[in-house]
Amino acid sequence: MTAAPKRAPPALSQILVEGFPPADSFEGVPRVRSVAGESAGPRMKDKICVITGANSALGIGRATAHQFARNGAKAIFLCDFAGDLLAHHKREITSLYPGTEVHTRQFDASDEEGVKGVVDEAVKMYGRLDVFFANAGISGGKIFTETSVDEFMRMMKVNTLSVFLAAKHAARAMTANKPYPSGSIIGTASVAGIRSNAGGSDYSASKAAVVSLMQTIAYQLAGTGIRANAICPGIIETGMTAPMYEMARARGTDRKIGQLNPLRRGGVADEVARVVLFLASDEASYVNGQAIPVCGGLSAGHPFVPGKLA
Repeated sequence: MTAAPKRAPPALSQILVEGFPPADSFEGVPRVRSVAGESAGPRMKDKICVITGANSALGIGRATAHQFARNGAKAIFLCDFAGDLLAHHKREITSLYPGTEVHTRQFDASDEEGVKGVVDEAVKMYGRLDVFFANAGISGGKIFTETSVDEFMRMMKVNTLSVFLAAKHAARAMTANKPYPSGSIIGTASVAGIRSNAGGSDYSASKAAVVSLMQTIAYQLAGTGIRANAICPGIIETGMTAPMYEMARARGTDRKIGQLNPLRRGGVADEVARVVLFLASDEASYVNGQAIPVCGGLSAGHPFVPGKLA
């Protein structure tokens, strides 16, 4: 076990400098103290956001962009390695939510210059960065004995290195936010990263690494008010899982998808996007360093056959 690296004291968050906002009283009893604003209002009001893995029509990235815009984000950068649908997503979002400025950028999320470039651009244009949702990823299904070194390392590069780079450059920008450092970094992991038998070895390892990164980064950003969390989707119908859904529908077995979780169904991207929205917002002001499953309950228990005890 190696010693934790030494680092300079970070800039402190508003609460550590000023304390909690004062609360008045009602009939002599102090009112409930709060950090976030009104829950009834737009959760992302005036926030500057970057989303990677945002091209897929069925993807969590696209669904999250809609939730951010619906909730008052000032600007959203839609980023992906593929770019065939980015312009479409921009037109759709701006037509529905004209108060949100949408920018599309095409680059490899595991390329440091690309990640640094979009973060620098966001800061140059808007003076700050509030949210980076590192959602880019690929899947794989080979058994580990049949996985080549190149295949394993590609999985780690796309799924894990991309999240590391997002956190590295987003944290630097968020530390410079005025008047106090602040922000939310969210990495897409998977239920396969917290439980076995939900994905191939290379995929599961890459997603477990995302969970570890978010936990470690949360501590290395201690005191800044910048939060780092992972989401862990279960079976969600996205571009990545579309072939499985299409085959199941062709066989008439699509209703069996997700039958091992307590909800006995698969999910859709918006169900994950709403959790990302929460983590990105000030509503989640005390949620940090966590891996949050969005899996219909799959990760809550051991695998079983419906109707039968193990």
